[in-house]
Amino acid sequence: MSSLWFDTQSVSLPGQEPVTPGSQWDSVVVGAGLTGLTTAVLLARAGHQVLVLEARSVGAVATGHTTGKVSLLQGGNLAAILSARSVETLQAYVEGNREAQSWLLRYLQDRGVEYQDRPAYIYAEDSAGSLEEELDACHQAGLDAAWAEPAELPYAVGAAVELKDQAQIHPLAVLQSLAEELVERGGHIAQGIRMQGATTGKPVVVKTSAGEFSADQVVLATGAPALDRGGHFARMKGLRSYAQAYRLPQGMTVPQGMYLGLDQPGRSLRSAPVNGEELLLVGGNGHQVGRAGSPAAAQRDLESWTQRRFPGAQRTHAWSAQDYQPADSVPYFGLLPQSGGRIYVATGFNKWGMTNGVAAALAITGQILGGHMPWAQALSQRPPSVKGLATAAKDNASIGARMTRDWIQTELHALPDDPPGEGQGTVGRVHGRPVGVSTVDGVTRRVSAVCPHMGGVVTWNDAECSWDCPLHASRFAADGQVLEGPAVNHLEPE
Repeated sequence: MSSLWFDTQSVSLPGQEPVTPGSQWDSVVVGAGLTGLTTAVLLARAGHQVLVLEARSVGAVATGHTTGKVSLLQGGNLAAILSARSVETLQAYVEGNREAQSWLLRYLQDRGVEYQDRPAYIYAEDSAGSLEEELDACHQAGLDAAWAEPAELPYAVGAAVELKDQAQIHPLAVLQSLAEELVERGGHIAQGIRMQGATTGKPVVVKTSAGEFSADQVVLATGAPALDRGGHFARMKGLRSYAQAYRLPQGMTVPQGMYLGLDQPGRSLRSAPVNGEELLLVGGNGHQVGRAGSPAAAQRDLESWTQRRFPGAQRTHAWSAQDYQPADSVPYFGLLPQSGGRIYVATGFNKWGMTNGVAAALAITGQILGGHMPWAQALSQRPPSVKGLATAAKDNASIGARMTRDWIQTELHALPDDPPGEGQGTVGRVHGRPVGVSTVDGVTRRVSAVCPHMGGVVTWNDAECSWDCPLHASRFAADGQVLEGPAVNHLEPE
């Protein structure tokens, strides 16, 4: 599966020489997505020598697989925050997102990067109760959202809420511009280097797959933090969702607004102008990582939904993305606990990383450079909420039960003698240990089925041919290579 963005935009890094292990930097940023590169550019503007470490390639994970909506109308997210937090926290959250949206769109204007102004809509085909709650939260947060009757959808909706003057982007075009500015300012982007650990002294020594690097401060801008010291993995759920691009038949118009349905399963719509044509981008059918019976079935269901509402639509691309949902729906950013005051973290954007990622970058660079943002202080220093603690406790109880169940099931089932069919994988017992076997592109591989993060038994993802951990959402390729954290080590070959 390949995202529309990667097929229509490449990110080039001219003049980048291999980085030298043992080198010293003012700042090391881990992760070359929107959050990491925005952070790096802001620090470079302040005169820092910045190294960005990226385990795969620029935009390879969340940013390169987003639907690219830069919106303050965020599904049911504001109502969820208000149910777990105070109205002051909600207002701080929206203020941070508003500042991030303004910064990003102003940056794109200054750099000549195209984006589209669009109204954002949330809608319900059945009950409007959730819409009323979200509209109330919008008003308490100071957003001018209102009831609307969108006429451009080819299917009826029961009710809808609109927020005008939002935006949509091509995320890789944004990353290309950020990467170019960073290089222009003397920064360095090192791809194919995975962080494996870090000390807490001065300087911080960052341990990687290519050696060690030193820095005055380190910013962790990966989906899940590469260090467990903050325990963020225990306060977030990893979610996998799907996206598809379509070419509509002649005479059928692509909706120009950005739409998100609050019915379950949720689906989203936006236009995608690329290479001289306008495609329809559809997203949805999310689930917890490693807990869907068949991710491929979720992909097929999304396509079936689209075909029913846009008959004759021709699918051009299909891909998926991973997001992390905090227990109280508010992102985590700021100093990492037990890090000596020199390691910063940004995570838990809950599917709204195009604004939250930039907000985190603004907040963290403000802390490093001595700036003061009241909204950032309110969010980063918030105490635990009763509802958030209850949600986290429930989630962790579920994780413990899942881990026990999976180990018992593995003990009861020996690994089959025959290899699985193409694109399939299975887990079974070999000498008392869980082992995964899969066949991809005609090659059968056997790996340990025990996630190196906290010992969960991985499951096979039949949509992406990967091993996914149902505990904290680490993902691995068929050969065991890490795709997404919090794990930093691979599945061992068997």
